[in-house]
Formats: sequence, C-alpha cells, structure tokens
Amino acid sequence: MRNAIFRRVLGATLLLGAVLSAHAAPPGNTGKKLYCWDEGGRKVCGDALPAAAAAAARTEISAKSGRTLDTVGRAMTPEERAAAALAAQQVQQAANQRMQAQRRDIAMVDSYATEADLRRAYGDRSELLDASIRASVLSLQNLHQSLLSLLSHAADDELSDKPVAKPRRDAIRSQHAELMKQERILAEQRADRTALDAELADAVRRYRALKHADAPAPAAAPPPETP
Repeated sequence: MRNAIFRRVLGATLLLGAVLSAHAAPPGNTGKKLYCWDEGGRKVCGDALPAAAAAAARTEISAKSGRTLDTVGRAMTPEERAAAALAAQQVQQAANQRMQAQRRDIAMVDSYATEADLRRAYGDRSELLDASIRASVLSLQNLHQSLLSLLSHAADDELSDKPVAKPRRDAIRSQHAELMKQERILAEQRADRTALDAELADAVRRYRALKHADAPAPAAAPPPETP
C-alpha cells in the first residue's frame, strides 16, 4: 500500500516537472543566435562565432524569428583607436574653449557698463602700442643714420687706399644687426596694433549681442480703443 502511494506521488511529481519544463523552455530557444560576417569577400553565417571572426563586423540574428538583434562593427586597429582618441580630445578642447569664451564674454559685460567704457579700455591699450611704435620708429631712424655715418667713413678709407680698421668693421656689423632686429620688432608691434583693432571690433560685436540678449523685451502696445 505504502509503495503504491509512493509511486503515485512520484509519477505526479515527474508529470508536473515535465509540464513546467515545457512552458519554461518552448521549442526553438529564443536565446539562440545566428552570426553572419564577411570572410574573404563572401558572407558566412553560423550558430557560433569563431575566434578568427571575433574582430570582424557582424550581424546577430534570432534563430527563431530571423529578426536582426544587433549589428556589431569591426574592432578598430590601434591606429584607428589612437585617431579616435585624438579626435575626442580635440572635441573636448573645442568645448572647453567655447565655455571659456562664454565666461569671458559674461565677464566683459559685467566689467563694462557701457560700450563707451569698453572702447575706453581698448583705447588705453592702443595708446601704449602707439607709443611703442613711435619709439621704435625713432630708434630705427637713429640706427640708420649711425650706420650711414659708419659706412661713409669706411668708404672714405677705401677711397684713400686705406684699409678699414677692424673696430670700424665690427661697428658696422653690430649696427646692421641691431637695425635688422629693430625692424623685426617694429613689424611685430604694427601687427599687434592691427590685431588689437580687430579684437576691439569683435569685442564690440559680442558686447552688443549680449547686451541685446539681456535687454528686456519691449512692452506690447495696448490694443486700440474701439469707438
């Protein structure tokens, strides 16, 4: 009697397990995938991805529905990874520069109550550069006159069949080198002056744009009265 009851209970348990298994794992496992990749110019598909194709671009397809589950690009080469990292760094740097420019513009508007104040600040810098340019021009004129005098004396020596003394030759070389140096300095100062004018024009443009953006919208006109 006891054995018969045990066998009935065991049979019911096995039957229940079979039913649950059938519901939990229906035919055609939904997790099964097919992989398709390019191999030597031809498309290859399989239910397992070989190690040789692990870095290749591939499409993953549901074995049950045939629906595309995922598309995986090929693995990048070390050179491509380095290029991608550099591009990301450049994008970040550009973003940082834009943020710095925005903070600079906000500080400019906060620092100068009016456009005249802004122009006055740039005017101070312009006057300093103009004074430096005038000093460089005067220095060049003096160096030029000094060099001409040395060359004139050297020419007199040669016309008199006298050798040009070494101190005079050294002075001519020194004066000429100083003249070239001063000419480069003057060229840089004039370039800085031109750049400052362009910077002022850009600053005024940005200042006006920000001031206009911050200005309150004009009040709407009242509707006309109906007679």
